[in-house]
Amino acid sequence: MSLLQAPRGVPEYLPGVSADFLAVRNTLGRAAELGGYGYIELPVFEDTAVFVRGVGESTDVVSKEMYTFTDRGDRSLSLRPEGTAGVMRSVLENGLHRGSLPVKLWYAGPFFRAERPQQGRYRQLQQVGVEAIGIDDPLLDAEVIAIADEGYRRLGLRGYQLYVSSIGCRTCRPGYREALQEFLAGLPLDEPTAERARLNPLRVLDDKRPDVQSLLEGAPLPPDHLCDDCREHFSRVQQALTALGVRFTLNPRLVRGLDYYTRTTFEFDHPALGAQSGIGGGGRYDGLMESLGGPDMSGIGFGLGTDRTLLACQAEGLHPGDLSAVDVFLVPLGEAARDAASRLAGRLRADGVRVDMAFGGRGMKGSMKAADKSGARWAIIIGDKELAEGTVQIKHLESGSQRSVPADEVVGAILTGE
Repeated sequence: MSLLQAPRGVPEYLPGVSADFLAVRNTLGRAAELGGYGYIELPVFEDTAVFVRGVGESTDVVSKEMYTFTDRGDRSLSLRPEGTAGVMRSVLENGLHRGSLPVKLWYAGPFFRAERPQQGRYRQLQQVGVEAIGIDDPLLDAEVIAIADEGYRRLGLRGYQLYVSSIGCRTCRPGYREALQEFLAGLPLDEPTAERARLNPLRVLDDKRPDVQSLLEGAPLPPDHLCDDCREHFSRVQQALTALGVRFTLNPRLVRGLDYYTRTTFEFDHPALGAQSGIGGGGRYDGLMESLGGPDMSGIGFGLGTDRTLLACQAEGLHPGDLSAVDVFLVPLGEAARDAASRLAGRLRADGVRVDMAFGGRGMKGSMKAADKSGARWAIIIGDKELAEGTVQIKHLESGSQRSVPADEVVGAILTGE
């Protein structure tokens, strides 16, 4: 019988790496919490229409990359390829948009895209995202970008770059779209790219192929076609980012890959990751709620790649997680000592101490070897002599120092680090 394996393109994080993965996810989420964003747990799959109407039928995400299936009730469902459309659906369904504005939410978890697997590009990808819904304020745009930047800085990352731009609104975008389509119509594009230019010409600017990029020299760019309102909005965003101490670079070709974006767009890039260098990004999506059947309300958000951020940390030699699995390792010598160690483990865990112990009746040598491998700071040794005296031996595994402590004082001794 052959050995079963995980599906291609689905990364697994095992002890030794998983601590860093958790630290990345939790640190990015903590930055959102500090901005007053409440947590929302989203369904892993939704009605397919949520993404068709929300993300855009012409996008590669919807047309090529979604995992879509029909359930027993003959309903079309899709594994979520991104978070924003699902958040907006939930906000509408639960009436959050009728309360205090902006609605500020953050989320984390897996998303799914049927892409060709490679380093940093997965079929099951992990993200942390935020959405701020209901207020059109350039200061809110700056806050969202600054929260992402704060999350990266809390991890210790320094080698990333932040690019920002504006792609206009429903007033000025049509004129720009027409100018861009006219320009693209005169280029010798291959048929798939020409079709993309007809459906969503801004996506062509996002094409990473060098031959396409060389053809785009001289193409009209979104910031050059902004209306007065959009130009003023983007200027205020830049001023606010500067005031917050967020370093950024203007990138007029930055358009992002989803149809719902308007005005402010941004992307975090880490050059050390090579072809898959984008570690997160987002933008404003005024009009998305209306496309899902709700009122015409604005919003802005981001999705930060947990997987790619972890790769960026590894590229910079950072280990944000606690690589030790436990704080204390119990070494019982004898059957009676095993029972005492089990009870002590429960007491220490109740006080928030991470505890493991030697199982299976190991001797002193094997148990101490396991203690060293655990990464624990302390080993607590209990044998017949200690049981008779009502004591335990506490050994500091790094220095090797060891002392006897009364059994009823051991929890306090560990908690105080004495």
